Amino acid sequence: MYLLDANVFIQAKNLHYGFDFCPAFWDWLSEAHSRGSVFSIDKVRDEILAGDDELSAWAAPLPATFFLKPDAAVLTSLQVTSSWAIGAGYEPAAVSTFLQVGDSYLVAHGHALGWTVVSHEVVSAGMKKIKIPNACIALGVRCVTPYEMLRAERARFVLPTSGVR
Repeated sequence: MYLLDANVFIQAKNLHYGFDFCPAFWDWLSEAHSRGSVFSIDKVRDEILAGDDELSAWAAPLPATFFLKPDAAVLTSLQVTSSWAIGAGYEPAAVSTFLQVGDSYLVAHGHALGWTVVSHEVVSAGMKKIKIPNACIALGVRCVTPYEMLRAERARFVLPTSGVR
């Protein structure tokens, strides 16, 4: 099962899967959720809804089960995630930001549930910002790109064979 970072939704809307030319991507996300394989977290929902745009209009009516709230297991994992961030040698501002935004909660959900985190972020050797993949590696959480998830799930966005181009 997959937990999607906010950047998956935002970059999809702004770049590769705009609502105006690739509605199949958004339909696939809803369908994959109904099959029990794609989720996100409530902090990502809050970030999306703050946008007041096509993305927020798409996300608003999604079932509450799409955006998970932290439970006791996640809160325990959040303590583990926080302890790692504080002790990993990152600059204090990086730790503070990581713990205040949804990233730490996303990693904690992945850690608690044993699910795969999906993000466009890449591993970084820098100590000025904690990247999701760095936290995932440190905590033993699998992290993939959206394209890796789509391939693994065999998502297909194919036009009908009616000859339309």
